[in-house]
Amino acid sequence: MEDWTQTLEVGPLLGIAAGAIALILVLVIVFRVHAFLTLVLVSLATAIVAGIPIGQVANVLISGFGSTLGSVALLVGLGAMLGRLVEASGGARILADKMVDVFGEKRAPFALGIASLVMGFPIFFDAGLIVMLPIVFAVARRLGGKNMLLYGITAAAGFSVMHIFLPPHPGPITATEYYGADLGIVLIVGLIIAFPLWYVSGYLWAKFINKRIPLPVLSLFGGPEDDVQPTNPPKAGTVIALLALPLVLILMNTGLNSLRSVGVVDETTWWYQAMSLIGTSSIALLIAVFVAAFVLGRRRGVDGTALERILDTALGPICSVVLITGAGGMFGGVLRTSGIGTALAEVLSDIGLPLIVAVYVAAVVLRVAQGSATVALVTAAGLFAPAVIAAGFNPLQLAAVVIATAAGSVFAGHVNDSGFWLVGRLMGMDVKTTLKTWTVQQTIESLAGFVAALLVFAVGSLV
Repeated sequence: MEDWTQTLEVGPLLGIAAGAIALILVLVIVFRVHAFLTLVLVSLATAIVAGIPIGQVANVLISGFGSTLGSVALLVGLGAMLGRLVEASGGARILADKMVDVFGEKRAPFALGIASLVMGFPIFFDAGLIVMLPIVFAVARRLGGKNMLLYGITAAAGFSVMHIFLPPHPGPITATEYYGADLGIVLIVGLIIAFPLWYVSGYLWAKFINKRIPLPVLSLFGGPEDDVQPTNPPKAGTVIALLALPLVLILMNTGLNSLRSVGVVDETTWWYQAMSLIGTSSIALLIAVFVAAFVLGRRRGVDGTALERILDTALGPICSVVLITGAGGMFGGVLRTSGIGTALAEVLSDIGLPLIVAVYVAAVVLRVAQGSATVALVTAAGLFAPAVIAAGFNPLQLAAVVIATAAGSVFAGHVNDSGFWLVGRLMGMDVKTTLKTWTVQQTIESLAGFVAALLVFAVGSLV
């Protein structure tokens, strides 16, 4: 796309984006057109209307679809296999029973949310959610089977909060570098606000919406029949160790990157490159699947055709999730290629709001327009970096500006966000229900995060 320049002004571009989003909602909700077909069709129409050269439209569509699948398909597929192994062995039920015994039935959703916060520190949103969902489903079935939102939203919100606000995730890391903020202070502030943000936007919201929209638990990683205790089930500690294995490998990779950034280790050494490879999310999950296949399969006497059947049954249910998520990435890619993000950023830079408000508003508009939270955060931070650096803020105020930008980037995730489709399909929600539940959760998380940023900025002004 280097030889093409967008000539439309921001007004028409914004109108195109709004019209495309409205068309998706009408086709899916009113006319019941399949979400995958709808997203592909509207992506094609949007690319043409936005003026992308006809000869390059196919490449833009395939690029957006492929880049999303590249990060999602492996994680979802391997995560589903790991989850199915845990489920079929009886491990999910064992762990669910253990959690209920330790925390009690009333505190089980709270415990799942805390576990998600801890797991979400080193692992990305989609990978963490996939690893956690088998346990979420098992606990939800164990305690009634009609509380999908209470358990699912509580857990997903934990991963979302950590992914958006905490280094070493790419969005806050990039904003920290752009603004010249202190990474340690950003990390400390993020850790302080993570729990209250999750508690308000995740746990309390999930309790509220679950009473109004009771959803059954999907059989994505197994059904109620799998809750029948098999012979020779694994111990709860074994299941925890298997689920922790990919997280430990990913966290190791995070630590290596941190040491490399301060010059403690040499990235050219063979051992550094080898450990970085096995700490990559998809490779870490692949290793965990093989270990689980041995521990939960062959060591328990399940091998050959039986083990292959278990792994194979994990893939069928998630095909729709993968394709729809990829199509959502395709739509977001078209919006970004059309130039709407750049055009909006240029307009927002001239509004004249206080900087901490301006970065939040810019990230909100970019998020709603093109879908990706990371793109919205990085674009807004890049746009306002010169002004923020020139403002002479102290380290705590700079950390608050990073948090404000991150908060704006999570606002109201909807149909142009691949995460919207991932959460909705994994939890068995249609588009309308996902808008009522997950989109609102993301909005609450964003607003609460912005309030937290303002408080931190105010404290920074006093020191």
